[in-house]
Amino acid sequence: MEMKKKLVVFTDIGDTIIDEGSEKRAVPFGVVDRADCIPGAKETMLRLYEEGFTIVMVADGLVRSFENTMRQNGLSHIFSAKVISEEMGDHKPARVMFSKAFEAAGLTDADKGRVIMVGNNLKRDIVGARRFGIRSVLIRWSPRYSYQPETEEEIPDWQIDKPEELYALCVKLESELE
Repeated sequence: MEMKKKLVVFTDIGDTIIDEGSEKRAVPFGVVDRADCIPGAKETMLRLYEEGFTIVMVADGLVRSFENTMRQNGLSHIFSAKVISEEMGDHKPARVMFSKAFEAAGLTDADKGRVIMVGNNLKRDIVGARRFGIRSVLIRWSPRYSYQPETEEEIPDWQIDKPEELYALCVKLESELE
């Protein structure tokens, strides 16, 4: 593994790494037993990890769902920290989700300029990042969500259409931090 990069990547999971349309559950709204990655997401996340980017899970859902899907897809080891709504008792855009992620990753307010939040949900991921004072990347992959901002707070800093585009963006942002 290469030296640690300055850029820190906070990431959502559903329809950001995992294809929510592929989820298999024993009961409706229960734990996700199995799910597939979005095409290109696994390779992109592994490459970011292998090149020394710190990756932090900031996700709404059930802990066991993420344990199952990350293990099944060979991604469990890439996260330096995991902040999951079930454990936090709140969901994004709540400040606690982001402040706990900062704490878990050993970051301070001084680090906000080197953190991005990657997600697919304007109202949760993008608004949460903006309210917390970090930059955001909207992945417009899923047909399940609207990508039309309704408020100023919902406007992301960057937009990508597929996971592979995240790699180039992270490399660019890292070079700007050096």
